[in-house]
Amino acid sequence: MEYRNPAPTVDLIIEMIDRPHRPIVLIERLNIPHGWALPGGFVDYGESVETAAVREAKEETDLSVSLVEQFKVYSDPKRDERKHTISIVFIAIATGEPTAQDDAKSLVVANPWEVPQQLCFDHDQILQDYWRYRHYGHRPVIL
Repeated sequence: MEYRNPAPTVDLIIEMIDRPHRPIVLIERLNIPHGWALPGGFVDYGESVETAAVREAKEETDLSVSLVEQFKVYSDPKRDERKHTISIVFIAIATGEPTAQDDAKSLVVANPWEVPQQLCFDHDQILQDYWRYRHYGHRPVIL
């Protein structure tokens, strides 16, 4: 019997705390699906989600991050066109100058009003939930 299970992933909302307004880091994806996304990726077998988040941040942005909190889990089966994934989203902080690494074609440090169009996956929803949380202190509703 073959089991088909969702793949665990992590995404990071990296706040640059050494800049005004605490802008966040977005990467332009080198691989399909193309477009802009939060840094993140698949959790390796035997790896905790926290370790995966710190690793993915370093691999894609060259930033050493500190995880602040687990924000929310996103699990819509249609969130990733490649396969069913479950993303554990973390809010993290960092300082310094991020640079595009690994499978990031480029990156941007953006304030909410500067976020590029063409966000991949469900990252537009994640960012809307995050800004609502940061602005009003409201956690996203769990459906």
